[in-house]
Amino acid sequence: MSKVVFRIPTPALLAAGLATICATPFAWAAPGLQAIYLLPAAFAVWVVRNRTTVDGERIVARSTFGKRVVPWSGVTALKVVERGWLSVVLADGSLVRLPAVRAGHVPALALVSGGRLPTPTPAPDPDEAPSTPEPTTTTPAGTTAAGTAATAPASTAGDAASGGSAETPVTPDRGATPPSVQSGE
Repeated sequence: MSKVVFRIPTPALLAAGLATICATPFAWAAPGLQAIYLLPAAFAVWVVRNRTTVDGERIVARSTFGKRVVPWSGVTALKVVERGWLSVVLADGSLVRLPAVRAGHVPALALVSGGRLPTPTPAPDPDEAPSTPEPTTTTPAGTTAAGTAATAPASTAGDAASGGSAETPVTPDRGATPPSVQSGE
């Protein structure tokens, strides 16, 4: 994967169309109220324009009225906000918001970054005992049976879906010093 584009899903444009249809009786009630059509049009422009393009060399964050190009060499950390778009922290400490990029997209960012961003790995659940095979036992017939108890680790995605807080720590890959991942409020 050499390039990934994160954008707001295009079905959001249906909301702009529905708002236009619903505003029609109000817009034609008096002269000058047709300006209400600017709101759904502005929303449609926002949906189409906001996106983040990531490749192996740079990150391009495009907002409604501007564009910011950040080379991977200028990124020192990735700020993860639980309910919002991610941001990258630059060497000077400033933040660049990445439109349409959410916490669930961190693995794709890590893959495209070419090792500059560490691949996240789920943390082991401290409440769960490690899985170990059961000892070999002798059955009444005199044969031996080795039972294994394989327990699957708890899914952190299920915890997040149920409303719990699931933090995904990031472990660095071997090689160059990658940017760190910060969790923000």
